[in-house]
This record gives sequence, C-alpha cells and structure tokens, in this order.
Amino acid sequence: MSFGLAGGAVAGVTEEDLLNDATTPGDVLTNGMGRDLQRYSPLDTLNKDNIENLFPAWAFSFGGEKQRGQETQPLIYDGVMYVTGSYSRMYAIDLKTGEELWQYDARLPEGILPCCDVINRGGAIYGDNIYFGTLDARIVALDLKTGDVKWNKKIADYKEGYSYTAAPLIVNGLVITGNSGGEFGIVGEVQARDAETGDLVWTRPVIEGHMGTLNGEESTMTGTLNATWPGDMWKTGGGATWLGGSYDADTDTLVFGTGNPAPWNSHLRNAGTPTEGNKGDNLYAASRLGIDPATGEIKWHFQTTPREGWDFDGVNEVVAFTDKDGNKRFATADRNGFFYVLNREDGAFVNATPFVSNITWAEGIDETGRPIYVEDARPGNPLEAEKGQMVFSVPSFLGGKNWMPMAHSQKTGMFYVPSNEWGMDIWNEPISYKKGAAYLGAGFTIKPIFESHIGSLKAIEPETGEIKWDFQNDAPLWGGVMTTAGGLVFFGTPEGEFIALDDETGEKLWSFQTGSGIVGQPVTYEFEGEQYVTIVSGWGGAVPLWGGEVAKKVNYLNQGGTVWTFKLPKQLAMAN
Repeated sequence: MSFGLAGGAVAGVTEEDLLNDATTPGDVLTNGMGRDLQRYSPLDTLNKDNIENLFPAWAFSFGGEKQRGQETQPLIYDGVMYVTGSYSRMYAIDLKTGEELWQYDARLPEGILPCCDVINRGGAIYGDNIYFGTLDARIVALDLKTGDVKWNKKIADYKEGYSYTAAPLIVNGLVITGNSGGEFGIVGEVQARDAETGDLVWTRPVIEGHMGTLNGEESTMTGTLNATWPGDMWKTGGGATWLGGSYDADTDTLVFGTGNPAPWNSHLRNAGTPTEGNKGDNLYAASRLGIDPATGEIKWHFQTTPREGWDFDGVNEVVAFTDKDGNKRFATADRNGFFYVLNREDGAFVNATPFVSNITWAEGIDETGRPIYVEDARPGNPLEAEKGQMVFSVPSFLGGKNWMPMAHSQKTGMFYVPSNEWGMDIWNEPISYKKGAAYLGAGFTIKPIFESHIGSLKAIEPETGEIKWDFQNDAPLWGGVMTTAGGLVFFGTPEGEFIALDDETGEKLWSFQTGSGIVGQPVTYEFEGEQYVTIVSGWGGAVPLWGGEVAKKVNYLNQGGTVWTFKLPKQLAMAN
C-alpha cells in the first residue's frame, strides 16, 4: 500500500507503479506506455528474427451498430485488458481468453457536438479504479473488478460545444484532464481532480484573461488580459487541450498542448499582418505549456504557431527523452509541419526542422523558435467581402501530423513519426460567435499533393532533424506508433493492415489484415512468459468527415470495432 498526495491511502496501482510503467512489461497502466509518452517497450523476446512467428491469439468484437472510429489504446493490469470504444464505452476483457468480463456504456444525451467522430482514446488506472472521459464532457471513475461507477463528474457543458475524447493523466493521486471543442469558441482548460472523490483541486484555463482556481478559490489569471488578444475575443478564444498531456517526472512538470485560437479567421484576432511585439499572437493558443501538477500554475510556454491562421493546433504530444549527448529534451511533431526539440527544464527552444514536404506558410523557424512567415500564404481578410482571398496551403489543417502518437526508441535514438503529405485550399469568411455553434470563419478543401502517397511514417533523428527512412502509404496515416527493444516499429493503416517494420531500415517484416481501417494505438506486454501485441481496428476519425478530396480516396473503407491480440509462442521465440 502507498499514499497518493491527493487521495489518502491507495490500494492497487500506486504512483510508483505509474512512475515505472515504461519499464514493467507485464502491465500497461498509462496512455503512451509510460507518462513520458515514448511508446517504447523494453521487451525484445519478439524481434526481427522471429516476427514472422507472431500470430493471432484472440479477437474481441465491440459488437452492435456503434462502430465508427476506434482510436483507443488498451491498458493491461492483473490479467485483464481495459479498452474504450466509440460512443464512450469501456470494456474489461480476460487477457488469456478474450472473454468479456464487464462493459460500461455511458448514457450520452441528445445534442452532443463532437468535432471529429465519436471516438475515445483510452483510460487511466490508479488504485482500484479506471478512469475515462465521455463525449458529453464528463470524467468517470469505474471499479476495476466490476465496472461499477465510483463517481461521475462534469468537465464542462456539452451544450456549449465542449466534449472530451482524450485519455486522462494521473499524477500524485490527481486525475488530470483537458477538454475538446475548439471549433465552437470554447476556452481550453486543464483540470485536476482528487482520484478518490472526483473533487476539483485546481483548474487552469489556457487563454489569457481567464482565472484559474485552487481548492475552490480563484488563484491567478492566465497571462495578462488583452496582452495578445483584441477586445473581448479572449472570452471565446479556443485553445482546446483536447489531446491530453504528458508528465516529466525529472522536472515534475505536466506538459499540455493547446489547440487553435478561435475563430480560424486570423484577421479578426489582430493576427492578419505583422504586429508590434507579440500583439496578435493570441496566447496561449497553438502552444505547449509546462504546468505545475500540484497547483496548476504555468511554469513556461512555447508557442509553435503564433498568429495562427490555418488551424494548426499545438496539441500534439510532447515526449520527454535524453538525446545522444545526454541532454534532457522534449520533442514534438507539430501540425504545422515542423519537428521541434525543446529543453526539458524550461521549455526553451533548441531546434526545429520540417518533417513534411512543400511547406508553404513559413520559410522556416528562426533561432528563437518563431516561424519565418510567408505573408502571401495567409488566407486573405474578408472584411468587406463574402470571403477573403483563397490560398493553397501545405500542410492542410489536418496537419503534417495530427493526434496520432509518434514513438521514440531508446535503442536507435530515433523518433518514428506518422505524417501525411497533403495541402488545402483555404479562405476566410466573416463570422460572429454564437454559443454552441461552429465558430470557424473559414472554408477549405483538402487535396493530396503527391499521386504516389499521402501517409508517410518517417524515422527522424532528433539532434539534426534528418529523416533516415520514409515508409509511404496510399491512404492517410491516422493511428499510433509503437517501437520495441526487439528492433520493431508497429503501426496500422486505413486499409486495415497492421505492420511491423525494421527500426533501422524501414523494411516491412510482418503484416496482418484486420478487416477494417486502423486508427488505434498498439501496445505490447508480457503475459505468462510470452510476448503479446494488441491493436484495435475500426476505421473512422476526422479524415472521412473533414477530408475533402482525400475523403473520396478512402470512402470504400469498412467500419469496424475489433480488438486484435497477437502472441509469440514460447516454442517459436527462438525460431528464425
């Protein structure tokens, strides 16, 4: 038994267990296979020499008509797999047989407003509970053994456009959540709750001018009112923290990314032309924030796209790693097409390099980390017109990389980044805020930029930004990546193929057709002396909803909802 700082005595999974999650292959307790989100397994029983012997152990169907996108990452604890499904469902599955132990189905109200499909990205385990969020912007604690509800708390009002799709993060007995709804003029926020009771401990809005709270009392204002926002636009400023965060134990820091400022039309936010100082940067949208987990105070920020005008959310995961020279760094592959390395102590800029082709909106990143804009590549001002001048922009608003998590190998030192090569026609339109209504002020059409491929899984050296190899795929990549000490890189495609590549060369070593497009996140673990790999198959997410011409390219793909579990039998582990 140990003690969580916020919740008293805790049985079951402890803070120490979470701290060591990345190095204990018998369980997977956190999203990212460790709170640093490296998605690296130390297991090497399954390797390049015997990967051909990996075969299906069991498959579990979510069943019913509730299919759509399955972006979840399974969790593994005490012989049970816990996995979320579309429409805010949670399943407990016997790890050996694939038999369902219990199911929880959230009772979603009419009128929910999810932006990008009815997906859920997973849960978090602490004590005797498992926690996950629902599409009506709630966070639920369930009993690990029975699925009974321990508590159910409201994050925000779904009628105003809020939702919640990310996996929660647990640090020192606090359940830490973001929020979704950036296309509805909401305000991004991070919240921390006592894991035992669900009571709020602190809140931290991420847009300047809003007040945080600590233990039910106002704490501090985020930023300085109207420092980078004109008039009252900060009140509906966007910046949704919709992908959740990571935790760096070395510096005791939560790192959360923030989404696009609202509305998309940058000319309404003093961001259409270069401005004096940082007026018009619209902090802290399109940024990464270092946050004190005990109080919710912002320690540092790094804004990847100031004066944002293309829907380049800054939410993509921030991964703590140690580079080849022993420096403690953060890495993040931004929606804007650049791969950034930051200092772990203070979030200071180290370097940035492009990881997708033909970027139009910026010539590069200067020595301070600020973009060198191509002003003619910004959508025009529609001040006295039906719409502003249309531009063709690369990457598209779905990003050089979107939500789908990359992986970092401690073996090769490289990052394996799922990316997409596409652009968009984009233009601005007049818009005014209305509660619960879309607040874009822009129109767009996504288009491929190459005939040969859209998806591209790249191996990137973080010290130089050099792309060591590039595995190309016809359809966009929209699922997570995992790498192992066995020299393997796992990911799935919308065409339904689950693939293992050689981590040094990118050569395809193994694949399995799952029957539906893969947008989920793979995991690997050890059970009864054998290595297992699990992926959830089920096509959906943002691409078929928002993909324009690209959506037509993948409109033949079948939906689904299946947990595929593979294993390497003991007797074949030494075969090659």
